Amino acid sequence: MTDLHRLSIRELSEGLAGAKFSSRELTEHYLKRIAKLDTQVKSYVTVTAEQALAQADAADVAIKAGTATALTGVPIAHKDIFCTQGIKTTAGSKMLDNFISPYDATVVAKGKAAGLVTLGKVNMDEFAMGSTSENSFYGATANPWNLGHVPGGSSGGSAAAVAADLAPFATGTDTGGSIRQPASFCGLTGLKPSYGRVSRFGMIAYASSLDQGGPMARSAEDCAYLMNVMAGHDAKDSTSIEKDVDDYVANLNGTAIQGLRIGIPKQYFNVAGLDADVKARVEESLKKLEEMGATLVEIDLNMTEAYVPTYYLIAPAEASSNLSRYDGVRYGYRAENPVDLMDLYKRSRSEGFGAEVQRRILIGTYALSAGYYDAYYVKAQKVRRLIQQDFLKAFESVDVIAAPAAPTTAYKIGANLSPVEMYLGDIYTIAVNLAGLPAINAPVGFDKDNLPVGLQLIGNYWSESQLLSVVHQYQLATDWHTKRAAIAEENA
Repeated sequence: MTDLHRLSIRELSEGLAGAKFSSRELTEHYLKRIAKLDTQVKSYVTVTAEQALAQADAADVAIKAGTATALTGVPIAHKDIFCTQGIKTTAGSKMLDNFISPYDATVVAKGKAAGLVTLGKVNMDEFAMGSTSENSFYGATANPWNLGHVPGGSSGGSAAAVAADLAPFATGTDTGGSIRQPASFCGLTGLKPSYGRVSRFGMIAYASSLDQGGPMARSAEDCAYLMNVMAGHDAKDSTSIEKDVDDYVANLNGTAIQGLRIGIPKQYFNVAGLDADVKARVEESLKKLEEMGATLVEIDLNMTEAYVPTYYLIAPAEASSNLSRYDGVRYGYRAENPVDLMDLYKRSRSEGFGAEVQRRILIGTYALSAGYYDAYYVKAQKVRRLIQQDFLKAFESVDVIAAPAAPTTAYKIGANLSPVEMYLGDIYTIAVNLAGLPAINAPVGFDKDNLPVGLQLIGNYWSESQLLSVVHQYQLATDWHTKRAAIAEENA
């Protein structure tokens, strides 16, 4: 079959269970596509063909034996921030270019237990710091919709791999929008779960109170299948929440659009820099939801102007602390021929980290330093609580909150936006991480250059099932999520 890459996760699951094709055939199909097309997209850092075929063969045995799960034999790509035993795990950095993980992240281990077949590790902004996937030691990944544009970041490799049909779905991580923004740029569905819903064990840390793993796929239904594997309490992760996990697939029709109250923050649609095409497509999608029975309610989110400065104090401060472990001594990159210990530290870090990572470490170290800790970091944490309270007050009158996922569509590769311009591009996503809320991106159309536009829906705590259900029903009534870039139509 030459069109296996066009099948949904449910169709792949049913096809494997019904012996219409084997996991080996499916895996070989994707490996051929990667070999043919990824020289243009550059989404993969490491392709694990030998391991993938061995896992596929084991999956076929399990399917024949009747011991398979719903996802046994389905291929997946992992963001290269998740540790994978025996496979290079780089976080997109020269610092970890030689690091072979001795263990699996919990997300990876759960995937293996479910019978998923790992195709490889995909590119990302270094240590998840960036919005374009250009800040990678391995070079920029291209957007399948236009190879001259970025796929977003930091989970740009995950988004590009799925958008080019080089993987059926992928794992991503979201610290300030790094699932939702690349999903928006690449025309995908991407879910950032509530903080603590998905284990962070084995997920290389950027900002520990903000990082959260989640699924990236074509549709809400596809994401629901992967959430059923990823979600759940993990005793190895002290930030993991011990709370029952929903059956996200079974609940896809569990939320009625009729009577759903969708909050429209008036501040969000008057942001300077909001592209006219993005605004129009998002408003059209909200009108469609209104036609389906939802009620649009204007709300105030008065802390909007505080989002960017608050995030870009807290996230770099936590990064400064987390990345202090990369010192050239224990593991990772080590400078050659140091003259003394201080020289080893300084050169290992300056040579091993890229410019954006160094910038954020410096910002964070400054914010945590004596004399500035109370003035900057402590104050930012107090404002963070006000941002959370702003959302909770809004949820007293609405069920979900709607916003663009990003103020623009995908940037051109090499656009050389200033750091401040890049940070302002996170205006719609970072508050969700500051508050620890769940949010989802859904594709809702295209701009004048045929680049995808995304709608973001933000939910109250633990409302992942509701968000997936709302988007699933929207996708049953529309076909934006089925659109494919030209490169994705090419058969291996």
